[in-house]
Amino acid sequence: MSLFSIFDIAGSGMSAQSLRLNTTASNLANANSVSSSVGEVYRTRSPVFSAVLNDAEQGYKQGSVKVRGIVESQAPVRQEYNPSHPLANEDGYVFHSNVDPIAEMANMMSASRSYQNNVEIANTSKQLLMSTLQLGK
Repeated sequence: MSLFSIFDIAGSGMSAQSLRLNTTASNLANANSVSSSVGEVYRTRSPVFSAVLNDAEQGYKQGSVKVRGIVESQAPVRQEYNPSHPLANEDGYVFHSNVDPIAEMANMMSASRSYQNNVEIANTSKQLLMSTLQLGK
C-alpha cells in the first residue's frame, strides 16, 4: 500500500460529497417548481454511493467511494386545485415537486461536513508525511 493512497481515498470521498452537494443544491433550486402533469414535475434526486475495496499489492486493501448513479424519488407529488394558475391542467390541478426543503438542508449540512472531514484527512496526512520527511534531517 502506497503512503499516498490516503490522498486517493480522501479525494474520492471529496468528489462524492461534491456531487451530493450539487444534487442537493439542484433539489433546493427546484423546490417550488410546478407543472401541469405528474410526469413533468421535478422530483427529488439523490446520488447513490458504494464503497469499493481494491486489492492492492502485497495483500493490502485500499478503499474508495464510487458514485453508482443518481436516482429520482418515487414519493408522491403534491397536487393543488388552482384553476386560475397558468400551468393548471384541464381539470384545474397544478402539481408541485416532492422536494422537502428541510430534509435537503439537513442533507446539505451532512454533505458539507463529510467533505470537510475528507479535507482534514488529506491535510493531516500531508502534515504527517512532511513530519516523517523531517526525521531524516
